[in-house]
Amino acid sequence: MTTPATSSCTPVDEPHAPQLGQLLVGSAAGLRDRTAVRALIEEEKLLVRDNVRAALVTKQDGVMTCRWESMAGRLYSLGLDDGERAFLGLVLSIVGVRQSYLSAVEHLDERRLKIVLQAMMRLNGNDRIAIGARL
Repeated sequence: MTTPATSSCTPVDEPHAPQLGQLLVGSAAGLRDRTAVRALIEEEKLLVRDNVRAALVTKQDGVMTCRWESMAGRLYSLGLDDGERAFLGLVLSIVGVRQSYLSAVEHLDERRLKIVLQAMMRLNGNDRIAIGARL
């Protein structure tokens, strides 16, 4: 049985409750999972959508966790626009549950492109390459 997750915002009546993103990072199984969760947290908009949380997040053995395979199976039924779907597809590729063409980046806005590029660098273990506006 799956339990829908609460919003990534901390509830007002629980001031010390950890945010959903923090719980998901804490339960991530490895570098790929952590990198994908961090990308979703940085993107900020998808993880707060009820339909995305319902497809992705579950409580397993008392721990909030991501069901990447479930999300991959529902990617086209969530009512996402091209940019949202491209971003989420690339995030699923980071985890390894779905293949995405790199040409999907043409649907990303600058903010989401930066997040994907940073995630790729995290996977590589490289923290020396700067991503930002060219002068």
